[in-house]
Amino acid sequence: MKSLLTSAILFSLIIFTSCQTETKSETQNNDLSAKLDNVVSQASDQYKYLMGILPENRFPKTYHADQDRLETSNSGWWCSGFYPGSLLYMYEQNQDATLLSEAKRIMKVLEKEKLNTTTHDLGFMMFCSFGNALDIAPEEDYKDILIQSAKSLSTRFDEKVGLIKSWDSKEGDYLVIIDNMMNLELLFWASEETGDTTYRDIAITHADNTIKNHFREDYSTYHVVNYNPQTGEVNKKHTAQGYADESAWARGQAWGLYGYIVMYRFTKDEKYLELANNIASFLLDHPNLPADKIPYWDFDAPNIPDALRDSSAGAILASALFELSTYVESDKSEKYFQNAETMLTSLSSEPYLAETKTNGGFILKHGVGHIPENTEVDTPLSYGDYYFLEAIKRYKNLSK
Repeated sequence: MKSLLTSAILFSLIIFTSCQTETKSETQNNDLSAKLDNVVSQASDQYKYLMGILPENRFPKTYHADQDRLETSNSGWWCSGFYPGSLLYMYEQNQDATLLSEAKRIMKVLEKEKLNTTTHDLGFMMFCSFGNALDIAPEEDYKDILIQSAKSLSTRFDEKVGLIKSWDSKEGDYLVIIDNMMNLELLFWASEETGDTTYRDIAITHADNTIKNHFREDYSTYHVVNYNPQTGEVNKKHTAQGYADESAWARGQAWGLYGYIVMYRFTKDEKYLELANNIASFLLDHPNLPADKIPYWDFDAPNIPDALRDSSAGAILASALFELSTYVESDKSEKYFQNAETMLTSLSSEPYLAETKTNGGFILKHGVGHIPENTEVDTPLSYGDYYFLEAIKRYKNLSK
């Protein structure tokens, strides 16, 4: 009888503890969701402020606080799609017609880039803008714009090398950067929309050759691989924006993770999911990942823990990990979700979240663009804002 009583008490304690844990978890989710509602509202005010200082037909690039100067670009800059994409993500959440109107206005300026064959970044430029618009506020011509963009991007694929060329360079170079994985989503969409498998085949070939040559044994990635355009053999592996050729540049690792999650989403090929899991393990188990989960600009930066953080890398990682958490078993799913949640919580607070009418109208502070060239160092970045808003959207969808 005593044994039965003890067992009953223990069972009751387990149930009570489980309920308490679940209640605590639900409370934390509700608290963060409420906070994120306020963040989106504040972000919308920021972008309305940005709209007021943005020159006509220009795109926000970054802000120089020491000079109180907004730096902008034309539509051909690789980041041009992030501004309308961010506006659309905010409109989707709060239905503020002012944001949608501005997104439509600036996309008219961006549209001509559908014919641009000089860049590998048409996925960033056109799918983050028109691709999102097709889901959130569709217009009749958006599909045609995106199909033409995919055609233009496909012209940069060389069958001999088996990769989409990233940067044009001198004769004898064929430069491919890990960032290029992010532009393949446009090609998959185009195949699904048109029934033409050519786009999909290009994306898969590019991704498979990137696996062969971009990744190290520990699943960190090189930034740049230079191929011989005649033979397809590797000339050199190096970095442009990281600390050193053999270092792990944080945003490059994020691009790689996100890119192979997209590959798994469209193909359901387990090799892409396995690679994504291995990249995630490298990042999340790395001894140099800070407690708030916002990475240093390079995991091998020489002055850690005093090295600059990169909020843009944190935003990309958070968004990627939320999606990855939906494809894996429960233990990994929980790990990915909790790490992404921590990243999102950190970015939604000081020192990363900017106050209204500061930071040039950008949402996040402390992004790192290109330290080796001393450009966009510890500044806001348009892609940081975009992936932060995407991470918020994904978190909310998963927390419903």
